[in-house]
Amino acid sequence: MEINKSYEPQKIEKKWYENSIKNGYFTPKKDKNKKPYTVLIPPPNVTGILHMGHVLNNTLQDVMIRYKRMTGVPTLWIPGVDHAGIATQNVVEKQLANEGKTRHDIGREKLVERIWDWKEEKGGRIIEQLKQLGCSCDWTRERFTMDEGLSDAVKEVFIRLYEKDLIYKGKRIINWCPRCVTALANDEVDHKDETGNLWNMHYPLKDGSGFITVATTRPETMLGDTAVAVHPDDERYQNLIGKTVILPFIEREIPIIADEYVEKDFGSGCVKITPAHDPNDFEVGQRHDLEKIIIMDEHGIMNKKAGKEFEGLTRFECRKKIIELLKAKELLGEIEPHDHAVGHCYRCETVIESYLSDQWFVKMEPMAKRAIEVVKSGEVQLQPKRWVKVYLHWMENIRDWCISRQIWWGHRIPAYYCDECGEIAVAKETPGKCTKCGNTKFTQDEDVLDTWFSSWLWPFSTMGWPNKTEDLDYFLPTNLLVTAPGIIYLWVARMIMATLEFQDKIPFDTVLLHGMVLDETGMKMSKSLGNSPDPIHIIEEYGADALRFSMIFNTPKGADSYYTNSILDIGRNFANKIWNAYRFMMMNVEKIDGLPKQEDLKLELADKWIYSRLNEVIKLTTKNYEELRLNDTANILMDFIWKEFCSWYLELSKDRIYNDENHEEQLTAKYVLLDVFQSSMRLLQPIMPFITEEIWMGIKEYFPMSEESLVIAEFPEVNEDFIDEKIDIDMTQIQETITAIRTLRKQVNLAPKVEIEIFIKVADDKQIELLKSYENYFLKLAKVTTMKAGINLVKPTSSIAAVVQNMEVYLPLEGLIDLDGEREKFTKQLIKLEKELKIISGKLNNTKFIANAPENIVKKEKEKFSEIETKVVKTKELLAGLN
Repeated sequence: MEINKSYEPQKIEKKWYENSIKNGYFTPKKDKNKKPYTVLIPPPNVTGILHMGHVLNNTLQDVMIRYKRMTGVPTLWIPGVDHAGIATQNVVEKQLANEGKTRHDIGREKLVERIWDWKEEKGGRIIEQLKQLGCSCDWTRERFTMDEGLSDAVKEVFIRLYEKDLIYKGKRIINWCPRCVTALANDEVDHKDETGNLWNMHYPLKDGSGFITVATTRPETMLGDTAVAVHPDDERYQNLIGKTVILPFIEREIPIIADEYVEKDFGSGCVKITPAHDPNDFEVGQRHDLEKIIIMDEHGIMNKKAGKEFEGLTRFECRKKIIELLKAKELLGEIEPHDHAVGHCYRCETVIESYLSDQWFVKMEPMAKRAIEVVKSGEVQLQPKRWVKVYLHWMENIRDWCISRQIWWGHRIPAYYCDECGEIAVAKETPGKCTKCGNTKFTQDEDVLDTWFSSWLWPFSTMGWPNKTEDLDYFLPTNLLVTAPGIIYLWVARMIMATLEFQDKIPFDTVLLHGMVLDETGMKMSKSLGNSPDPIHIIEEYGADALRFSMIFNTPKGADSYYTNSILDIGRNFANKIWNAYRFMMMNVEKIDGLPKQEDLKLELADKWIYSRLNEVIKLTTKNYEELRLNDTANILMDFIWKEFCSWYLELSKDRIYNDENHEEQLTAKYVLLDVFQSSMRLLQPIMPFITEEIWMGIKEYFPMSEESLVIAEFPEVNEDFIDEKIDIDMTQIQETITAIRTLRKQVNLAPKVEIEIFIKVADDKQIELLKSYENYFLKLAKVTTMKAGINLVKPTSSIAAVVQNMEVYLPLEGLIDLDGEREKFTKQLIKLEKELKIISGKLNNTKFIANAPENIVKKEKEKFSEIETKVVKTKELLAGLN
């Protein structure tokens, strides 16, 4: 068998991924006798390219899908891409800008055509990257949120909700992005803490008796004020309620009203009311029937209603000018620094504006009730559980969802206005005739639906709804959703509501919420900060398996993942270790003819121990996969394969593998090596699918297995008969003793080939029997040629010692080293160490040093003291042994 000296992931990974696609291993076969396991991919944006967050998210999903596939259940991972309305339109609009054009120059139809062209040319890039990562999605079911089927589902849902009065159109204050020129839902606004100013402004009373002071962080909105409000119980202003003030610059007379919305103890206790530019003021305006004056256009430019002095200015230019003019008119009071959260567009980071506009909304409260119940009852489980409180808080305080967007790319709202009478008709196609006036000409609503309106239907629209399909019957509810906590509201909660509303089922039973991928300083990774590596470059250099393993190994369940390039060494080194073990095994076992039956094996302690440990690992690994503790699985498997199989069992099996004179022992060692290693590859396949497939296929040449591929091979089942606690204890004692002997050798720098004699003082005869029975292990792994063990054994002269459990291990040094030279060397070392210890002790006992030195310096000195103190104790022990 030709096996490369070094592992080359680039060749192996592509080969085995293409093999899986070719053979349809990722497409499930429905079996009504088996409950399926289904995962829905959080659809990446069509504009997206793979980043480290995608790597973590999709690797977690793939690990679970691959694991469940091996347990024999039909597994389905539905892939797809989101049309990403604002983001995708922005990409194409930037292209137009480079040509000196805007979307209005080419019109709606041409812009949408260009976006479809861009999608066909470049929109599939992230899908190809997910394939490079090894994602085992059923690509025959790939969906796009604007494909024909999903578009039909969107229209169907809109119509049904409209007919139930759960969708309505109305004038409301919404979040408006002047850069993207569209409404944003509350959850699409990123609030950032900023230090701004609270400006106190004086509004003169009409009767000339003085002025009233109001405070604001947005002075430009004063131009739209239609009242000043005070609390009805605020005694300071009782005599002013019902009077009027004159709004500076505009000279509009506005009333002083009483409303409980006002906080008496905040600022002056007087609040300016701008119903068209603040959501709370809008509510006050509704209660008091105040005029709603819009003072800026959709781009954030002041309009005619703002007055001649300010018309044409941007909102921030207007703010600056108002402050200057108020100061000149002596109407500006105190300017106070003010920390507050400022809303920004989640796409372009522009400061959003509260804006009165005609928009479409979904009434969420009626649908939220059941979505709350299924989480409270545990029917839908959020993991980690701490996110349940966050989910419930949001759902119990839910607001109506603004679903209309003033862009052209997306699902156009299926609402039509009669050109004659203005009657609204909601339908999938243009109506034939107005039901009110009989007119046959209609104009469709210009707006498109929020991108999330198609995404919230993802669990069932991807399976063919509104048609009744086999997939819906078989695969819904799905089992697992893996996503980030940041979209609990935007997506997770809405999917639960929609699926309950339209399918009367939960969409999934488990939601795994993972943390963010952060750099080593704790900053979120992003391209703009320059701290986010390109995963494809990593895959090309290290391999997908190494990247996948490193990310899983490094990410505790539900926690943030701290990424540095150094973590990739974990996966790469592990892959190399596995490969080297495989290469050594195959180079040797192929020379041994035959393979015994399991019942004919002549098992010794090491064989029984590795089988016992394998079955314990199977048990733990299965439990951790089921509980989504994937990093624990990675840790357990690396420890078992590297430390127990490679470092111990493989080394202990070499003598038998090389011993041509005892064919029976050779065959046993061959069988156990191949069996345990192929089982280990099965356990590891979900995390490292490619190297495990290559190795498993190679082992299959010499160790017959019925499955045609590891992807669809059986996951190992624990055999309790193999688990033997006594064997584990015996082997652990031997391993700890060998490790102690190796440590003693290192202390006096004995070369690896130097043979030694060892004395061991034991607690009982059983220990003597155990040690004597496996003297060959000590010879093989610690070069012990003679071992003397006894209960009353006396420590030999000129020997160093170690304690192992209730035994004492002695290594006589006479004849092995220059005792006088070693005594002199260690004496000098001790004098030097004690001198260093004295200096550090002096520093740490100096109160001035402790009081004035930086905390990290004091900490380092304490750590150094502890380290040197340990060395002093060790050196004294060595010197004692040399005497």
